[in-house]
Amino acid sequence: MGVIQERIKKNGKVSYRAMIRIKGCKTITATFARKTDAKDWIQQHEPEIKRTKHVKDYNASKYTLTQIIDKYIEEELPKRKSDQKKFKMQLEWWKNEIGYMLLSNVTPKVLNQCKNKLGTEPSIKPKNGNKTRSAATVNRYLACLSIVLSIATKEWEIIDENPLHKIKRETEPRGRVKYLTNEENKKLLSECKKISKELYLFVLIAITSGARYSEVLNLQWKNIDFINKQYHFINTKNGEDRGVPIVSIAFNELKEFSKVRRLNTDYIFADDTGKLIYFRNQFYKAVEAAGISDFHFHDLRHTAASYLAINGATTLDIATILGHKTLAMVKRYSHLTKQHTADLMETSIQNEIANINKNL
Repeated sequence: MGVIQERIKKNGKVSYRAMIRIKGCKTITATFARKTDAKDWIQQHEPEIKRTKHVKDYNASKYTLTQIIDKYIEEELPKRKSDQKKFKMQLEWWKNEIGYMLLSNVTPKVLNQCKNKLGTEPSIKPKNGNKTRSAATVNRYLACLSIVLSIATKEWEIIDENPLHKIKRETEPRGRVKYLTNEENKKLLSECKKISKELYLFVLIAITSGARYSEVLNLQWKNIDFINKQYHFINTKNGEDRGVPIVSIAFNELKEFSKVRRLNTDYIFADDTGKLIYFRNQFYKAVEAAGISDFHFHDLRHTAASYLAINGATTLDIATILGHKTLAMVKRYSHLTKQHTADLMETSIQNEIANINKNL
């Protein structure tokens, strides 16, 4: 309903604040010098808001969750830069669980029951002895559906609000920081080389650049600046392009590999038909052969960041190289810079104090 509030300013002037409040819709307001203008504004806008509300209520009672998930899979999922298969798999879980429900019945209570069930079901890939889904995995399932519901709210205007915004996420353990020791690094690269020269180069680029799996996989020869020794990672996960220097060992391998590059594609890692080569299975075979436990491909990114931190790179340096928009994700490496910080203070502040004392 529409209401009008009379306001008196410090200078004595009177204004009228018109406000329209309708359950399930955003409150809108406007301020006028005359009360009649405020009344006219309410009469003009209130019917329109009610019509919009009626349409959304109707849509929420017309469409099922499966219908909007299928719409998302067809129209939006192909636009994702990574993890499309995993995302679709998670959405299929929601379809099987409550896909038959009308959107009007997909309430926070229902979603909370689903969240609890997610945490008790067996994990597809059990880790660290846990047979059920981890808190992080449960949160990924919730986030997956939340994206669909947010689009249904903001872009498709099928529902008024995203009910998952009212669901508390599971508490996740602190992000792991696992990185290779020099000996493990040597063993892993050796095993990669035994499997194939492509796998060796793929892992070498990842470990020396801190790039994500998808960033290395989608590298093209045109993204390699041989003159300035730099990778150009295009349209990365955070939506930005990023330039990263090529270290000498990777640069030399790339130069050699470029001599036998395939002419039917510009992708660096492609087979004879021009299709991309997916290295995950080969990589984990190399990890197992190297005798390294609990190590993921993404840990190569941690390894690069950790090496940078140990050798004195600042958090800003690491964030720039890895492509993080904020420093929050880089703080996990801060403990590795402590020794460098201590050495820095010893060589700078200590020397300055020593010079001052000489002149006392």
